[in-house]
Amino acid sequence: MTTVPTVAIELGAAEPFECWCCGSVYEEPELIRLGSHSEAGVCLRCAHFLHQQARAREDAQRPSPASRVRDGLRAGRRLVMRRGWHEKPLIGRPLRWLGRRLP
Repeated sequence: MTTVPTVAIELGAAEPFECWCCGSVYEEPELIRLGSHSEAGVCLRCAHFLHQQARAREDAQRPSPASRVRDGLRAGRRLVMRRGWHEKPLIGRPLRWLGRRLP
């Protein structure tokens, strides 16, 4: 999934590229290229977000006890984000640590 466009390889590609998802500018090594559409690249942050969205879609299509647990965790994450608890000085750091490790 991380193919580099042939043009970028031939030219050395020192120029920055834009993420197709968020529009931020990144260097080539910081982008994930999309298989047969090498012109499309997303940054690592957006790639992680897209992965979370894909897992949620899979869980919705195939309900199971494990998918219900993951749905509960996602609901908890949305609550934390909505209330801004992840930015609090005392509990923010543990919540952010936990958020990176949960599905």
